[in-house]
Amino acid sequence: MALAVSEAELRALLARVPFTRAYGFRLASIGEGACVLDVPFRKTFERPGGIVSGQVFMAAADVAMWFAIMTRLGKTDRSVTAQMSTSFLGVAKGEPFRCAARVLRLGRRLVYGVAECVNGEGRLLAHSSVTYARPGE
Repeated sequence: MALAVSEAELRALLARVPFTRAYGFRLASIGEGACVLDVPFRKTFERPGGIVSGQVFMAAADVAMWFAIMTRLGKTDRSVTAQMSTSFLGVAKGEPFRCAARVLRLGRRLVYGVAECVNGEGRLLAHSSVTYARPGE
């Protein structure tokens, strides 16, 4: 099955949208209902104690899921985050990480998925369950 959006289109979106550009996310790969983002380390991501703030993991999970949905529904899809539950399972200190999202169920009104963030050694840092709402036309 052909993807509904290309890597080039998603890279352009990352560069154009201010909130994604602020994080410096880089598209690593996409597949049917899947997206992997690389998240660079930035000193501005640190919270007291020198660890990467949870909001960075949540933003990466949200954007990776948004892109995973677009691989199925196209770049004009208007789906929005309805719910996200994130468990923080490890810490990142001064290091980049990777976030992989995949669609579990694409319904008529809701999309369910998961996203996991891992460090360079593959250690799980955060797990998110994400629900997107598909607004009516």
